[in-house]
Amino acid sequence: MRRVIVRYRVKQDRVQENVDYVRKVYEELKVNSPNGLRYATFKASDSTSFFHIASVETESGDNPLNQTAAFKAFVANIADRCEEPPITTELEEIGSYNFFG
Repeated sequence: MRRVIVRYRVKQDRVQENVDYVRKVYEELKVNSPNGLRYATFKASDSTSFFHIASVETESGDNPLNQTAAFKAFVANIADRCEEPPITTELEEIGSYNFFG
């Protein structure tokens, strides 16, 4: 099992574009319902900062998110949208309550 958080900051004029990409990812996930993935995206209130939290729970360790067309489109031009590039941090769970199911 791999759990990560990804943080980045987009340019002010690209916030809505980023939100639109993220929503398309969730639309595809709802249609395809991939197994072994728990995923959430947050935007800091009144900010350009985004946070993605993922728990990859596949037997192979492969992230189903990487196989979706919408996610591929989202990451294809992320560098152009960002003021601060994505930083991925591996997470070690200490405790949680109803967070990952």
